[in-house]
Amino acid sequence: MFLFKRNDIYYLEYFDDFENKLKRISTKCKFKSDAIKFISNFNKRKVKESIKPPSLHQFIKEYLGQLELTQSKSYLRTVTYSLDIFKNYIGKDVPLNQLKVNDLEKFFTDKFSKSKYSAFLHYRNLRSAFQKAVFWNYLEINIIKKIKLPKIAKSFPIFISENQFQLIIKNTKEENLRDLFYTAFYTGMRLGELVNIKWSWIDFNQNLIKIKNSEIFTTKSKKERIIPINKRLYQVLKNRIPKILKINDDEFVFYRIKGICYNEDFVSKQFKKSVRASGLDDKIHFHTLRHSFASLLVQRGVSLYVVKELLGHEDLSTTQIYSHLQRQNLMDAVNLL
Repeated sequence: MFLFKRNDIYYLEYFDDFENKLKRISTKCKFKSDAIKFISNFNKRKVKESIKPPSLHQFIKEYLGQLELTQSKSYLRTVTYSLDIFKNYIGKDVPLNQLKVNDLEKFFTDKFSKSKYSAFLHYRNLRSAFQKAVFWNYLEINIIKKIKLPKIAKSFPIFISENQFQLIIKNTKEENLRDLFYTAFYTGMRLGELVNIKWSWIDFNQNLIKIKNSEIFTTKSKKERIIPINKRLYQVLKNRIPKILKINDDEFVFYRIKGICYNEDFVSKQFKKSVRASGLDDKIHFHTLRHSFASLLVQRGVSLYVVKELLGHEDLSTTQIYSHLQRQNLMDAVNLL
């Protein structure tokens, strides 16, 4: 590849790999500096042309393969669900770059009419996937960003009081599950973290739980974090300690069969049974325990920044769903004057 000048205009001569021959093209530039910029843009264009966009099915397989290496199992499961739903809706396998905005818009409209929250879940997952396609030079732009879903009313997260939690515990027959529920309520740990917790995570000398990453488990944020153990939880966990802890410190804390952790769906369903047996709101689910942990902290004056670290949120904006509780505390404080 080189430049040459003819009649005051710079031309570019290059070898075309596809046609296996030399070619010439006018840069339409009189100055060499402009012609060099032309070469830079020309090279970028040639690189994009050399990357053949995959089909929708091929891209989904490649994208999920990349997520499997970098993301948690729960996130991978959620994204796989959204992409499978979308793939089945489109039907036939088409080149990724031939998907049309109106096809995507119809998909989201259809899902929004059935479940608003599911539509937003699919939207977030697909937007991230298509953004990766742009990064990989499979697409020029992320066409999903052109689509705007209708706004839905935001509701505050449901949380329960300590009295309601004790009622749920009273209606939970299995001791292992009661202890797991206690740990969830007093640590705010995610369900995936709770079923994978091992004795090696717990430091009774400093009253701390260190949530760790391993080959078989990673936290949602990929970051390890530390959660203090309060007096009530300390007693619950102490009562579960194996007789020879040093030998068994790599065992799961909660299990039905030794060496095998609980299934997340099983725990979630058992919690729902206890909620219904207690006669409480059916909207209460296992994740409510995490919301309750955060809500009780905020109500007792704990900073949102501290709550963010305890919950393992990447961004403070996620923790700010509890800010309405903090505002009430501030109002109560001022009303004392």
